Amino acid sequence: TAFVSPYRNDRDRVRQWVESEGRTGDFIEVFVDTPLAVCESRDPKGLYKQARAGKIKNFTGISDPYESPSSPEIHINGELPVEELAEQVLTHLNKRLAC
Repeated sequence: TAFVSPYRNDRDRVRQWVESEGRTGDFIEVFVDTPLAVCESRDPKGLYKQARAGKIKNFTGISDPYESPSSPEIHINGELPVEELAEQVLTHLNKRLAC
């Protein structure tokens, strides 16, 4: 299951839970490291603009923080084309499955 989790503590708790269930290695944290300006330029719904105008509260990156992960399994450059990002994630996952 994929989750957008802006808080490091939340991600760490899920990792600990997965590992406590005996599934060490099954939690894969993917950090798509994307500058805020790129996020805003790729926003077809205009949510960032609404958040900047104060119409959306607690919006990650605008009025609420995003805490970067300290050691994600996958760290990719979010400025790359979406297709390339997906390919990088799939390549990593396929390598893990091959082990």
